[in-house]
Amino acid sequence: MKRVLMAVGLSVLASSAFAAGKPCEELKAEIAAKIEAKGASGFTLEVVDKGAAADGKVVGSCEAGSKEIVYRKG
Repeated sequence: MKRVLMAVGLSVLASSAFAAGKPCEELKAEIAAKIEAKGASGFTLEVVDKGAAADGKVVGSCEAGSKEIVYRKG
């Protein structure tokens, strides 16, 4: 399961570089769909200001890089 989440995270990070200008809610929904498609459950995605992700893993960037999407288990 950890490998699946790591692979999803890395692919999301790679694709999010191209989607940095997208609205946060749209990108958040796309990332959630990709993670759920890999069989993961029990996670949350939260949009925070860039650099404020103290408790989670950054899996995307939106609104021209001013905000980040943070993945948290549980």
